[in-house]
Amino acid sequence: MNKMKKISGPMVACITALSLMLTACGNSAQTTSTKEAAAPKQDGKKIVEVHFSEVIRSIFYAPHYIAMEKGFFRDEGLKVDMMTSQGSDKGAAALLSGTADISLVGPESAVFIFNQHGKQSLKVFYQLTATDGSFLMARNPKTPFQWSDLNGQAVVSWRPGSSPEMVMSQVLKKNQVRKSKLITNIASPAMVGAFESGKGEYIQVYEPLASMLEQSGKARLVASMGKAIGSYPETSYVATDEFIKKNPEIIQKWSNAVYKATQWLNEHSAEEAAAALEPYFKGTSKELIQKSVERYAKQNSWAKNPVLDQAQLDTLQDILVDSGVLPSDQKVKHEDIVETTFAEKAVQEGN
Repeated sequence: MNKMKKISGPMVACITALSLMLTACGNSAQTTSTKEAAAPKQDGKKIVEVHFSEVIRSIFYAPHYIAMEKGFFRDEGLKVDMMTSQGSDKGAAALLSGTADISLVGPESAVFIFNQHGKQSLKVFYQLTATDGSFLMARNPKTPFQWSDLNGQAVVSWRPGSSPEMVMSQVLKKNQVRKSKLITNIASPAMVGAFESGKGEYIQVYEPLASMLEQSGKARLVASMGKAIGSYPETSYVATDEFIKKNPEIIQKWSNAVYKATQWLNEHSAEEAAAALEPYFKGTSKELIQKSVERYAKQNSWAKNPVLDQAQLDTLQDILVDSGVLPSDQKVKHEDIVETTFAEKAVQEGN
């Protein structure tokens, strides 16, 4: 076994173990959550409840919350039961165990699961974001910031093999930063607390945490990782191949709702978006939410074309290989993990 396979194995083993744990503590969402007979009615039509797992709570995923708040899911006859998994590995495990019908995760999860050749595979059916959504914050920034400032410095980052960690590693490599230390063993909910307690000189976080740290005076934003990495398919809606085959109408309605929400975001002000997002970010001021929306909109974070195409998949897999989490001979074909018809139809009917 080569070195890459040794690295990639534990990631999939973690997903598999989490899947078994979730199966033990919950019923199969694929068999119980989409029974229309037991669902409430909306304007005389039966509403289908869909169990959904988001990777983290972030304004980076604003289109999803807009779709919920503005009733786009409801208009499609869907009721969203949302939970936050705190990691793509956990979101993928929820799908495999049946405790989630649809997950918002990194598309690399589908690559890893496909290569296990198990009974279930995952399919990406809608690409939500077009780049990375994290920002680099500095405790004591130099002016002007240069990537070389990270040489010899500790950076609180994300778990090994996660999208933000791989993006950070790629950007450091691109800018020839060789001596920084990425701290990757802190659970995502505890990262900010660890930084505020003195861990690291830099931290990589998503909005609204970046704006909250900035407002508190504990850190300053020095770089957008999205701008640094460029086009990158970081987050997608994913479901098992089995669920998609059994419930194509749910997947289409879901895609329609999210596409409408993305269009709504593009057509309305950041202030209006902040008002709609406020219920999903309790404890965060509307001012900070608006600032977060503006930052993400400025770097074109939300995919205008929600189809994960071949070029994006190539970019993703090249980074997976370069990061040592995917052997080069285990690259998957586009049709192995991507189903394009739902996103294509959402765009066609939504324009």
